[in-house]
Amino acid sequence: MRDGKPGRRDASPPKVQAGAPVPVAQVAAAAAGIGVHQVLNHTTRAVHAAAFWRDGLVALPEDVGRHNALDKLSGALLRAGEAPATGFLVMTSRISVELVQKAAVLGVGMIVAVSAPTALAIRVADAAGITLVGIARSDGFEVFTHSGRIDFGEELEQGPARRSATVSSS
Repeated sequence: MRDGKPGRRDASPPKVQAGAPVPVAQVAAAAAGIGVHQVLNHTTRAVHAAAFWRDGLVALPEDVGRHNALDKLSGALLRAGEAPATGFLVMTSRISVELVQKAAVLGVGMIVAVSAPTALAIRVADAAGITLVGIARSDGFEVFTHSGRIDFGEELEQGPARRSATVSSS
């Protein structure tokens, strides 16, 4: 319900606090490394994963539904007493507005995904202060919002290819 009118979703999640910049090498490692940890997907080729990355893989549940995978990850992080603001999400799916909203409620400042975000996901992530990294492949990735959360350092010159479609400043 939005503005008292039933049937309209409120796409305005809470604002995420800015954390320390994440080295571009960590973003590239997370994008490249998620697949090898997908045990169920190796068997079925039919499930999504939602991973939490902080200087390496912390948790990675799998599910047929991408939303379910993120819900499982959220529960696991909260049960384990993890601080979601200290790492970032890695998804094996496109980034929808609902995934952005869930990340914002968790307090996660960055989502990295192998596919692209929807236009609404980009707008909502921008408003929430979330960095969206999509189309993450071995040859690079695209940053759609809040690129200032990624420390590109020397990588701009020689590291993983940076293909940037940044639509907002830091």
